[in-house]
Amino acid sequence: MSDFEFIFALYGLLLGLSLTEVLGGLGRVIEARLKPGSTMRVGWLTPLMAAFLLLDLLSFWAAAWAVRDIAFVSGHSLLAVTAFAGAYYLAAALTFPREIAPDDHLDEHFFRMRRIVIGAMLALLLCQAGWYLSVPELAGRILRPLPLAMTVVLVLLMAAAMLVRHPIWARLVMIALVARYLLLYLI
Repeated sequence: MSDFEFIFALYGLLLGLSLTEVLGGLGRVIEARLKPGSTMRVGWLTPLMAAFLLLDLLSFWAAAWAVRDIAFVSGHSLLAVTAFAGAYYLAAALTFPREIAPDDHLDEHFFRMRRIVIGAMLALLLCQAGWYLSVPELAGRILRPLPLAMTVVLVLLMAAAMLVRHPIWARLVMIALVARYLLLYLI
């Protein structure tokens, strides 16, 4: 087993649990919405945040492949992987409410949790970018014009998602965040 395989087993497990947490939350929402007598409104914002989180998780999963040749097992690397992927799990666990009342509106949940969920994701992005810049083999990847521009767009949209107050603007920003990833995955 290589060092990368050893470290990635932990990273993959924690990111996989994060994916499971988001999908489980979606399942809870669907179940609550379909209960007889439920007046719960799903809205757009929480599902868009969940879609953005899933796409972002996939990007970090793929980014692990970029470091496969420089990964090595150490106490520092294991702590870093656990903290990093653990922060994703926390964000995933907060994306959907644990308990859903029959009259809940999930857009309200979005406005309560967005700064924590998206803020954690933004912190992880900045940590990853800082680490990439500190490793000469990776710095060139992030400093090319297209990756740099797409990262700046991502940071600005994430900051906007945490700050906008009007639901329409929040929807537009969240749609833009999801669309940015879909464009990257499809081109």
